[in-house]
Amino acid sequence: MRFMAGRYGADQLSRFLNFAALALIVISTILGFFRLTAAYYITWVAALVLMGIVLWRMFSKNTSKRYQENVKYLNLKNRVTGFFRREISRIKQRKTHRFFKCPKCGQVVRTPKGKGTIRITCPKCRETFVRKS
Repeated sequence: MRFMAGRYGADQLSRFLNFAALALIVISTILGFFRLTAAYYITWVAALVLMGIVLWRMFSKNTSKRYQENVKYLNLKNRVTGFFRREISRIKQRKTHRFFKCPKCGQVVRTPKGKGTIRITCPKCRETFVRKS
């Protein structure tokens, strides 16, 4: 318990790197089964490097730097997952709604489908444009 005092420990980035290392180990095992030795060694070394980075981050005493790295990772993760969440939501709503991009500011506006030609007002910049729903 005293050994970890003042050290950073595990976080979300470490967890992600651990899963990536595990995936590389599984891939290298499959490659070794098919006797692809060069690819096997490359993936095995990459997995070991990732595990080394995880251990280095966990035992680091520079907690502010590790915290900043984790924040950058979480921001990137949220941008990627947010993009897919929005696209899945649009796919689910495509039977009942249409999505248009404002020509002035680029804001995406959702309108009901099947209403004919409608005038759309952008909620962000108040630009009006006409589209067929």
